[in-house]
Amino acid sequence: MTTALRRIVFLGILVAIWEVTSRLSDLPDFMFPSFTQVMITLFSGLISGQILVAIGASLSRLLIGFTIASILGLVLGYLIWRYKLVEDTLGFLVTALQSIPSIVWFPLAIIWFGLNDFAILFIVTLGATWTMIVNATSGFKNVPVLYQRVAKSLGSGGFHFLRTVILPASVPQLISGLRIAWAFSWRALMAGELLGAGVGLGQLLEAGRALGQMDLVISVMIIIGVIGTIMDNVLFLRLERNVERKWGIRA
Repeated sequence: MTTALRRIVFLGILVAIWEVTSRLSDLPDFMFPSFTQVMITLFSGLISGQILVAIGASLSRLLIGFTIASILGLVLGYLIWRYKLVEDTLGFLVTALQSIPSIVWFPLAIIWFGLNDFAILFIVTLGATWTMIVNATSGFKNVPVLYQRVAKSLGSGGFHFLRTVILPASVPQLISGLRIAWAFSWRALMAGELLGAGVGLGQLLEAGRALGQMDLVISVMIIIGVIGTIMDNVLFLRLERNVERKWGIRA
């Protein structure tokens, strides 16, 4: 049995259990909707365009925040690895800030930017930046010393040394950091949209909660899970496997 078939069978079993349990349960439909009801709500939202607009708004915020966080993470991670002074100061601060949940920054973001997209982008960026910095720093530090000595003995230095030795050797660690940063960005985005204003998947979740429509809430949760799975398997996992093949780690 192939991996895809196993997953399909497993999901089919879960759906069947969900459908039967919801129909036999004494709970009202708005509290425990059936799978059929959730799918009807999901397709209705897609056809009407309500969910598609929310997906577009959320993904645009996510991509902007994730891109900023990735760039900041790479630059600051390199500086922490390269300079002892930066490691002792900024590196120490990043370790402390990483333990603070991104949603904790939201009241401060509202005071600074107001209840708008800038506040959401702020916490999305923070949600991924610290993780990206830590993983980038770790990736640069784990570059084998032998590679660095050989490159320097051959005259490599400066930007050429960074481009041809440090970055290629740290790519596997950087990809892992991007995967984790993407997940943290999603969590920060949903938390920000739940509390913030404007269109987005988080606002649909809040609307479903306020109206007592658990079928809408679960529909949005399914969409978030599907998008996350597609990004992880189609983009990051494939990129990671290609890098592993190039380095001879994977046959």
